Amino acid sequence: MLRDGSPNALTIHGLREVESCPPHFVKVPFSLTGNRKDFSDWIWENLEGRFWVGDFYYMNDTGTLEMTACAAFETPGEASMFALCLSQIAVSHY
Repeated sequence: MLRDGSPNALTIHGLREVESCPPHFVKVPFSLTGNRKDFSDWIWENLEGRFWVGDFYYMNDTGTLEMTACAAFETPGEASMFALCLSQIAVSHY
């Protein structure tokens, strides 16, 4: 709830992690190599804005429906930070 010594209003009001992915969020698909909670915990600890973590369904090039783990962020910069740190998040929790 406190990051850099100040409270986050979104966290206080329970609005940081959303239940469904809004269309304007920036999606970052990733391979889930372990526990989804590890990725969610990293987001809670290192970022400040609203986010969603869940399953993302898409059609591949052959027209087959596929699923992957995905995190989505309201702030594009936070999506970039998550994408850049993704390999370290997976390694540091296993």
